Amino acid sequence: MTMKKIGATDSESSSLDLVAENLVKLKALFPEILTEGKDGVAVNLDVLKQLVGDRAVTDVEEKYGLNWHGKRKARQLALTPSTGTLRPCPEDSVDWDTTQNLMIEGDNLEVLKLLQKSYAGKVKLIYIDPPYNTGKDFVYPDNFQDNIKNYLELTGQTGVGGKKLSSNTEASGRFHTDWLNMMYPRLKLARNLLRDDGVIFISIDEKEIQNLRFICGDIFGEECFVAAITVLCNPKGRSQDKYFATNHEYVVVYSKSPLPKGAFAIAKEEDQIEAEYPEEDDGGKYRLMELRNTHREFGKHNRRNLFYPLYANNEGDVFLEEDDGLHKVLPVWDDGFEGCWTWERAKAEKDGELLVAREVSGRWKIYRKSYASGADRMLKTILLDKSYYTERGQKVFNGLFGTKAKLFQSPKSPYLLSQLFQTITSDADLILDFFSGSGTTGHSVMAQNQTDGAKRRYVLTQLPEPLDPDNSDQKAAADFLNKIGKPLTIAELTKERLRRAGSTIRGENPLFAGDLGFRVFKLASSNIRAWDPDRDKLAETLEASIEHLKTDRTEQDILFELLLKLGLDLCVPIETKKVPGAKKQAHDVHSIGGGSLLVCLSPAIPQADVEPLALGLVAWHKQLKPAGETTVVFRDSAFADDVAKTNLTQILHQHGLENVRSL
Repeated sequence: MTMKKIGATDSESSSLDLVAENLVKLKALFPEILTEGKDGVAVNLDVLKQLVGDRAVTDVEEKYGLNWHGKRKARQLALTPSTGTLRPCPEDSVDWDTTQNLMIEGDNLEVLKLLQKSYAGKVKLIYIDPPYNTGKDFVYPDNFQDNIKNYLELTGQTGVGGKKLSSNTEASGRFHTDWLNMMYPRLKLARNLLRDDGVIFISIDEKEIQNLRFICGDIFGEECFVAAITVLCNPKGRSQDKYFATNHEYVVVYSKSPLPKGAFAIAKEEDQIEAEYPEEDDGGKYRLMELRNTHREFGKHNRRNLFYPLYANNEGDVFLEEDDGLHKVLPVWDDGFEGCWTWERAKAEKDGELLVAREVSGRWKIYRKSYASGADRMLKTILLDKSYYTERGQKVFNGLFGTKAKLFQSPKSPYLLSQLFQTITSDADLILDFFSGSGTTGHSVMAQNQTDGAKRRYVLTQLPEPLDPDNSDQKAAADFLNKIGKPLTIAELTKERLRRAGSTIRGENPLFAGDLGFRVFKLASSNIRAWDPDRDKLAETLEASIEHLKTDRTEQDILFELLLKLGLDLCVPIETKKVPGAKKQAHDVHSIGGGSLLVCLSPAIPQADVEPLALGLVAWHKQLKPAGETTVVFRDSAFADDVAKTNLTQILHQHGLENVRSL
């Protein structure tokens, strides 16, 4: 046996960690004094002083709210502009030319920044199912200096790549802090995209629901809290839990601004109508509702305008004026309490055909017809339907892929999402999901459109997180993607699910003419070269910077970055026309949004082509007749000199095209 040397570094020979021991003892006595600091667990001395009766402590700094280390930086991060762009990928898309749906591969923080101009105030509903902070590795560590570089490293596009850059175990002193710093800037940016009547639904479990409520209250305002819905997702419960077998999750709901009562009501189901509306006439199925107010706090004593006589004949017809043979009916209770009607006299006169009289136990009562058409119901805050179970979501996903293997763990049920979408969306509303996972949101939007004939659109964002074939939980998905020749990332599963869901809906409903396609975009560094001088090779750097558009990017890449910079929808119609120059050479000109933007990205515009190109643009602009001002964009380096650029600009100005720019 060898003797260990003093100073050995293994755990057996290391000295006792006195700080850690003291923290354990303090936590046992005063658990509320421990918090999360810059370097892990920290002691809040002010709280400790209060607990031991130190009179020097004041409440000057106390305020209601949630604070954590990094909150200020997280807020600033939401305000930091992105240096990236979105590159179009028609080859990965379905119905590229006609679809209004988007699937974006990238870090959702950067994507949300890039969408700010084009989609601010346009999204009706956001649904997200973010990481639940279960103590596993985080996939969204944010680099405050260069988030694009961080994203490329994280997804294996540079360096050794494909490895998660941090872990967030429950033993970490920054367990909640890391999650909050990840969520806060994303929710801050997401709120900007919502319409004034827009809402956000967030799935979450018990670990972070309190913190989620706090940061949503901070971002959206407490007055915009709508509900915390409990969803029975696993009726058997989690057997690995320590005390109780958890079988539910939550959906937290906030609105951008306070909404009116009934804003989330949905149409009643057919079987519910059949059971609740037993009567029928030419107006359809109806039920009788007593016209007398059934709440005793309202009556003649405080609602005198609602206390007046009505008159009924033996056939049940109702009149406002007294006549021979009619029965006088007042809103009086059986015990003599003088109540009131729910309608004013003017409304009873206007809608009298809806009133019916019935003799009940020797007394006449007045009822109003309530028709099933247009009847709405509120969702309950506890959702128990079997179709919402996680196992149903897994079954639907596996059915699309024709496998029993779990290519994706525990996808949400599309029936749950469809139910949520019905509450507040219709027509052509835009739905956003920036933690899209397997793509359940996109699937649910298409399925719900097929059900009710609406034209909802979706925008999905998913990190192309690499899948590890050697990881037992990811092997099935990696093997499947290998088999179909796709990159081994979560985003590829998302796209494949959308393709299969659209194909299935079309196969089951061949007459459905709705949008089952999607455009794919991928996050990348900007097409515009940043000024980054190399002091050791300054001459070469200057020469390379003459052309400030990257040479490895396509004209389509540059075109879509323009849409983002100018705030245009990524699905806006684009038409391309060849405008001839002085000789046989022609220049491609793109008309975007019916002529609101005209773009010519020809790499070279000779002096001789300036006038014919400008006049061709003017002629096409007159044909298009756009409603507002038109912006015209050229490649700056395309002109031989400033004289050629000035000449073209002057010709366009003479014909009313004042807003001319160059890249």
